[in-house]
Amino acid sequence: MATLDKIDRNILRLLRVNARMSNAAVAAEIGLSPSACLRRIKLMEKAGVISGYTALIDTSNVEAMIAVIINITLERQTEEYLNRFEAAVRKSPEIRECYLMTGGSDYMLRVDVENAGQFERIHKEILSTLPGVLRIHSSFSIRNVLASLRTGR
Repeated sequence: MATLDKIDRNILRLLRVNARMSNAAVAAEIGLSPSACLRRIKLMEKAGVISGYTALIDTSNVEAMIAVIINITLERQTEEYLNRFEAAVRKSPEIRECYLMTGGSDYMLRVDVENAGQFERIHKEILSTLPGVLRIHSSFSIRNVLASLRTGR
């Protein structure tokens, strides 16, 4: 797929809000026939634009998980340092997300923990052992505002 048009972007917008929305409902919402809508979705899946579907878990009903956002500053921003850091992050399943950033820090990571003790273990055993790290700055989330909107809370 070379580029996404307005219809493709509308399909993606609807699926981001509710990935379980039926093809017929998506098609009706954007004004396409169900077969044309499904063809576009399949093309986006094949091209990797849609790489998968996931469930948003309301952790208040399942388990109390706290998202911790971690800003990492590396000693150097050379290709070697970036590659070593990213390879180490990929080996750590506790790290849920990792973004190369512009601005004050080089990377932003997200981990989910049940409590401060669990984060202390992750900090000690994983974060502090990542190669090339100069500074680690962590912030504990209070609430996911977007998840609250989706669940109606």
